[in-house]
Amino acid sequence: MELWIPITTFAAFCQNLRTAMQKHLKGRLGNTGATFVRFGYGVPFALLYAAVLHFVFENPLPSPTTTLLVAGALGGLAQIIATFLLIYLFSFRNFAVGTAYSKTEPIQAALFGLVVLGEHVSLVVALCIMVGIAGVIIISLARVPLTLSAVRSSLFGRPALIGLASAAFFGASAVAYRTASLSLDGTTVAMQAATALVYATLFQTCAMSIWMVFREPEELHASLRAWRAAIWVGASGVAGSIGWFTAMTLQNVAYVRALAQIELVFTFLASWLVFKEVISRSEIVGCLLIVAAVIGIILLG
Repeated sequence: MELWIPITTFAAFCQNLRTAMQKHLKGRLGNTGATFVRFGYGVPFALLYAAVLHFVFENPLPSPTTTLLVAGALGGLAQIIATFLLIYLFSFRNFAVGTAYSKTEPIQAALFGLVVLGEHVSLVVALCIMVGIAGVIIISLARVPLTLSAVRSSLFGRPALIGLASAAFFGASAVAYRTASLSLDGTTVAMQAATALVYATLFQTCAMSIWMVFREPEELHASLRAWRAAIWVGASGVAGSIGWFTAMTLQNVAYVRALAQIELVFTFLASWLVFKEVISRSEIVGCLLIVAAVIGIILLG
């Protein structure tokens, strides 16, 4: 098994955990505050990871490049917007539809990867991605009454459009991060990813802090008061980011983000096993399609 596969699976699990904790914080913080804790509280953990790689495992530090500074900043901004939109979806009663549409990211990441990096996706993987997206759509419609107006609202309503926009920004940020990481030479893959992660997280924290000081100071204060819960969001977020940055340094972004669809399966397993929620047949079918797509990418990609 190629190394990027277990790394991506680990990252998807951590992202699922972080999203659940961010949703919990949404009741205590606004959209901006819940977005900020993802980055602000992640900085110490990102720095610690890079320090361990350098001082303990003797990975050499790479020299910063212009590409790192520009692509890392653009990726950071895109991820802030994407995360804000995803959290904003929680304020809608049918946020699950928008969240599901945010999982169309692999298609958009593949397009960004083609335009920016010239990376192509094989026909087999493209088909697997479409199967995975079909599973997501089935899940998004599982609890929607099968009337024309309800289906139209789910497919083209405001949550769906916000979810698609979130996916676009996530896809753009992923390609930007891969560009930033690959621009670093003279070190290991792990340190390439760690360096790009530290820079992006610091940039995001500074950008959001400046915005919040002048525009939403009450949100910044609320974020600091909620440090006991927020620190776990930062820790799980950085753990996931370490996985994403490393996997995307090793492999085509579209492949990584397509495999990341397994996160939705983790969500339903948690709902079923931990919260004892009833899963519908349509949701089971959707999960099976996602699993089939993931297996196809692993075995045939």
